[in-house]
Amino acid sequence: MMDEEVPKENLKTEEETRGDKDSSDTQGDNPSPELTEEKLEELDSEQLAEFYHKSFKSFSEGEIIEGIVIKVSSNWILVDIGYKSDALVPLQEFRDSEGNITVKSGDKVNLLFEYVENMEGYLVLSKEKAEKMKVWDQIEKAYNENSVVTGRVIERIKGGLTVDIGVKAFLPGSQVDVRPVRNLDTLRGKELEMKVIKLNKRRGNIVLSRKVVIEEENRRKREQLLASLTEGEIVKGIVKNITEYGAFIDLGGIDGLLHITDMSWGRVNHPSELFVIGDEVEVVVLKFDRDSNRVSLGYKQKTPDPWLKAEEKYPVGFRVRGKVVSLTDYGAFIELEEGIEGLIHISEMSWNKRIKHPSRIVSIGDTVEAVVLHIDQSLRRISLGLKQTEPNPWKMIEEKYSIGSVIKGRLRNLTDFGAFVEVEEGIDGLIHISDMSWTKRIKHPSEMLKKGDIVEAVILNIDAESQRLSLGLKQMTPNVWEEFFKKHRMGDVIKGKIVSITNFGAFVELTPGVEGLLHVSELDKERLTDPKQKYKAGETLTLKIVKLDPQERKIGLSLTAYLADKEKVDIEKFAPERGGVIIGDVIDKKTLSQLEKSKRKHKKSASPSTEK
Repeated sequence: MMDEEVPKENLKTEEETRGDKDSSDTQGDNPSPELTEEKLEELDSEQLAEFYHKSFKSFSEGEIIEGIVIKVSSNWILVDIGYKSDALVPLQEFRDSEGNITVKSGDKVNLLFEYVENMEGYLVLSKEKAEKMKVWDQIEKAYNENSVVTGRVIERIKGGLTVDIGVKAFLPGSQVDVRPVRNLDTLRGKELEMKVIKLNKRRGNIVLSRKVVIEEENRRKREQLLASLTEGEIVKGIVKNITEYGAFIDLGGIDGLLHITDMSWGRVNHPSELFVIGDEVEVVVLKFDRDSNRVSLGYKQKTPDPWLKAEEKYPVGFRVRGKVVSLTDYGAFIELEEGIEGLIHISEMSWNKRIKHPSRIVSIGDTVEAVVLHIDQSLRRISLGLKQTEPNPWKMIEEKYSIGSVIKGRLRNLTDFGAFVEVEEGIDGLIHISDMSWTKRIKHPSEMLKKGDIVEAVILNIDAESQRLSLGLKQMTPNVWEEFFKKHRMGDVIKGKIVSITNFGAFVELTPGVEGLLHVSELDKERLTDPKQKYKAGETLTLKIVKLDPQERKIGLSLTAYLADKEKVDIEKFAPERGGVIIGDVIDKKTLSQLEKSKRKHKKSASPSTEK
């Protein structure tokens, strides 16, 4: 039954219908054209009734029939289907998604004949069910013929998508694409081409696959591409995926790899700097393996290699400008143009500044001016200098100072081997530990100097090429050793103070800063096992110089030689003609013989080569 009462004016009486049919018969719709009016008059009532019923079409439930819209009312559509009474269809079935009526009087429509409503005498028809039945027939045909159907994605559900192909069907997530789709919501509202892979008409279940369609299309494209692809060819493709090492380009059925090293002649940190998924790009086929279907692609190869003319463009000594693109502990890389970079080593950044890291001088993104120091086109290397754009202060130092001149500066740093003095801003001179004192044995510069002190020193050497300046502190005073050797000779008698005693002898200070060695064999006539038993530090002795070595700065001293000489002088003074003399004590011939022997021994040990 209808939800609301059917308007009486929309129903035809049997007489009105008969009149319509009689009228139609006169227009050529009579099922028996050869039956004339004269013959009709000859028929009895039963024959006329039979003829009347045969003049109308007969329908069966579930049949799709065609009708003509007679009238469109506010709630109903009146349709003539060639029956003894017209059919009513709810107007709602003829509205689109926006509520607009989609038919008008005179339009032909397809309707499903559901059943006859005996109480009212009209037919129950459905446009919606007729369309669905027609769609099911089309779907079944597509399933049997393995043909493509088109549908619109309605919504995402558990496990996949609901798709409208005239009726609702299920598209599993695994069948959406050849690769997993992370966000199925992005497909909502889109039109897709699919195939029916499962069909159960009785239950109304339909399962679709878009993956099958894509695979078939890729297979077809792949076959065409394999037949035509050649190395060196420029082809178009779509960026399908991006990784850290490159990008995969869909060439139409075949994916090619565009490695990061083949993207640009210049520096590329990540492929995403140049490409985005979905971009259409032109690439060069570098290598193609038909057996494995592997394709290597290049992007930078579309333009000439900039290094081919680098030596002509960047000769040694040429000034260039570039952008800082990278910093390392040892220097900064400068991009001179796309694909050509040069290195400014940290040692080439400043003439006089002490640089611990290149970031103290330049930053990434800075534009700098530099000088080409060296270029090797085969190795693709260019050495640049930043400091060479300014005058060399070391050349000025060489012109300003001379060896032997005295400078004054602040003590900037102390090391195990010496002290650095700042002569001018950024220019240091080194006072080596061996040039700090003529006389002291210095183990560390801190024994004499302190960081921050202002000191005067003598310039010993200037090496502008190596940027080295050698200074001397002890040279500010005369060399006491040279003075000593100038004034003394072998055999001289000298007084000295014992400063230290060892098991092999005693060190004696002769003048400030000058020490000589008094060996244990020269201390006493008899061999002493421990000199400390007889002598003490601070004791003053009169000694004889028995050895002088200016090169090694060594002085040999002897107490026994001094005593022997002194005794001989005394003997010769008081008894030159006798073999012995009594002077307080008795000195016999044996004693004199020992003194003479000792004297000859020391004369022999005093080589003439040690004397000046």
